[in-house]
Order: sequence, then structure tokens, then C-alpha cells
Amino acid sequence: MSTFTDYMTIATNLSRYQTMTADDPTVAQATKYFQANIGSITTPAQLVNNTRIFNYVMNAFGLGSMTYAKSLIQKVLEQGTTSPTALANTLNNPNILALAQAFNFQANGAATTQAAAATTNVVNQYVMQTLETNEGQQNPGVQLALYFQQNASKITDGYSFLADKNLLTVVQTTLGISSYTSAENIDLQAQQLDKLLNYSDFQNPTKVQNFLERFTAQYDVNNPTASTGSASSTVTTLFDASSSSALGISVSLIMSMQNLKLGGL
Repeated sequence: MSTFTDYMTIATNLSRYQTMTADDPTVAQATKYFQANIGSITTPAQLVNNTRIFNYVMNAFGLGSMTYAKSLIQKVLEQGTTSPTALANTLNNPNILALAQAFNFQANGAATTQAAAATTNVVNQYVMQTLETNEGQQNPGVQLALYFQQNASKITDGYSFLADKNLLTVVQTTLGISSYTSAENIDLQAQQLDKLLNYSDFQNPTKVQNFLERFTAQYDVNNPTASTGSASSTVTTLFDASSSSALGISVSLIMSMQNLKLGGL
């Protein structure tokens, strides 16, 4: 197994993997508490002061490492996103901005936590983030590929990459751009990406998939000893040895795609 085959196994059966993740007892318990209590949250202060709700929400938006920053997040949620000077618009963190947009207390008041953006969507994001994290414990390349797949449609220009280290890592790896270029002037970096990429391609799922095939192949070249235990072990319960196919992907197809030369997106 490789980063490429592990990623393809998950990507082509994403709903099945999401269901398995959601059914995990720890995830299911956290989700049950969130769903039972989020509706009673009516202010940013209440959200950040309910530790279980706050941690769930932060993890859902990929901000699990910032759960210590309760005061900052409370200010973000209080200020909303309307003003150009609001914290959500000035912190240069797309995940914080997404959080503020989903929990826009400044615009919607107490009704904020009744909307799908703050309920169903958050649960879906929490499950996906958990799936990505679990895969990343086995192989960071798979986690990066899944993250890119989920966020590619948000890419509009070079700055979209530069504002998100995960997206930037994927594009640097795929295009063979040294990570040391991150020390260069940010406008020059954006201009370089503008020359190399057609951003409208990231609105096309097929082209995104092609790009990630290139990324995972190059990731394996750069990381030949990468561990790929998670998807590999999970797939054993879903693998039909008699037909030599894994979840609908033939071995011959996997091998031929694995050997694709890097080309255009």
C-alpha cells in the first residue's frame, strides 16, 4: 500500500469512511452531547465557557490546537465578519474566519445556533476532521490529501494557498516548489503560483482528483518510508481478494495510476 492507494481507497468510498468514523463510540458520544446542548447556547461567552461544546466546535473547524485561546475566540465571535477590521477578517486564518461565519452571533444573535451552519454542518465537519486526523496518525500524506479535497473549492488565488499551510504544503509538494520559498515576499510567492496554476481547475472535482493523484505520487517519492496502516487495516474488512479489487478500484488501475508521470493538472 502507498499514500496514493490509501488516499484513493478513502476518497472513492468517503461516505463509508465517514459513517465508520461517526459510529466510533468516542465520536458518537461527543456528537450526541453537542446536538443535545448546542441549541441552548445563545452568546459567544456561553459557547466558549462550555468546554465540551467549545472543544467540539474548535476541532470541527481544525482549530483543536487553539482551544486555549478562549478569550480570543470569544472576541472573534462577538465581532462577527461584517467589518473589515473584525478579528475574523484580520487574523489571516481561514479556519477562524469559517468559524466566525458559521457562528455569526453579531448578525444573527440567539438564533445563531439554530441554523444548519452551526448544527448539522458542524457535526459533518467534526466527523471529517476526525477522519483526517486518524489517517494522519498513520500517514500525514493521506491527511493532507483529504484536507485538500475538502477545501479545494475555496481556492481562488495564490493567497488562498499562502493563508493555509496545509494547502500550501500540497501544492509545493506537487509542483516541486521548495518549502524555503515561504521565506520570500508573500506577493512574489502569490505571483509564482499564479503562473503555475489555473485556479478555476480547483472547482472541478475531476481535476482536483488528478491533482491529488500527482500529489500522493510525489509524496511517496519524497517520503518512501511513510506508514500507511490506517486505511490499509480498515480496508481488510472490505477487500474482496477473489476479485482482486479494493472497494471498486482494480489492482491494475491502481498500479497504472501509481506509475503516472507528473504532468499538467
